Amino acid sequence: MSTETSGAKEQVARLLTLVPYLNARGGVRLDEAARDLGVPARQLVKDLRVLFLCGLPGGYPDDLIDVDLDALVAPGGDRVIRVANADYLSRPLRLSTTEATALIVALRALRGGAVSEAAAEVVDRVLAKLEQAAADGADGPEGAGPVDLAVEVPTEPQEREQAARKALLQQALSSGRQLRISYFVPSRDEESERVVDPRGLVTHAGNDYLDAYCHSAEAPRLFRLDRIREATVLDTPIATEPTGPRDLAEGLFAPGEDLTVATLRLGPAARWVTEYYEVLDVRPLADGALEVDLRIADPRWLTRLVLRLAPDATVLAPPKVAADVARAAREALGHYGARA
Repeated sequence: MSTETSGAKEQVARLLTLVPYLNARGGVRLDEAARDLGVPARQLVKDLRVLFLCGLPGGYPDDLIDVDLDALVAPGGDRVIRVANADYLSRPLRLSTTEATALIVALRALRGGAVSEAAAEVVDRVLAKLEQAAADGADGPEGAGPVDLAVEVPTEPQEREQAARKALLQQALSSGRQLRISYFVPSRDEESERVVDPRGLVTHAGNDYLDAYCHSAEAPRLFRLDRIREATVLDTPIATEPTGPRDLAEGLFAPGEDLTVATLRLGPAARWVTEYYEVLDVRPLADGALEVDLRIADPRWLTRLVLRLAPDATVLAPPKVAADVARAAREALGHYGARA
């Protein structure tokens, strides 16, 4: 597979990685940048010629990022990449009150349809910032009425970390190279290290995922970005057939994955499970409880969920999983009694 990609989508991904990389360094040799970013030097020069035409709205010289092309292509020179007039990238995002109000309206609508707790938390955090900033900058001098003032929206450290992680993953995708990731697995409450062949970034229910072939599991897997603790782009090319990311329109689990279908009885206090997790079927019962079917990749995750919901959740099937969860519940009660 050729590592030199020239499609518009791939080039945008490379530019989003390239700009903060160069802005943080000021000057860097072409061969060093090509090695760090996993892009052939010839392709990097092409990207820089496009970057020369990027910048703030307006299109005037002072609005555009300045790339020193002479130093870059000079025969026999050091071929150093230097960029200028890109310092605004490190400033907090600035919005007018009109722009902030439009975003607030859109985010409130999104919040009303948020389908996961993680997504709702992100929306609430951004809404709080915008509403406070808009309130601080909404009124002009006394008697003048509202004016269009700029309001600053700071970026949370975890949001910057997420953006940097996305840029790193895009770098691996663009270059067709493997990733070594350290990944937190909530169902086992442990961190594992694995080598993966990245296939794409996808979003489902407000969460971002890396779709990749995992060499530890010897199968395709989805990795939530906020659970990737560390990621390193390796020098080795991907070892599996390159393919695009999967379509998550029908859910997170791909057909053929090694999954178990479990049936649970949920009391009224546990009905929220059907809204928070993907369920295959929901059957109302006469006493107000629900009988639900859901796929599970790890029975230990189901055990943790049922113990947390007790006594409002019971596993009905399959029999082995139900017996394992019941045994775990008895052991937990035994420990509780011993401590009492």
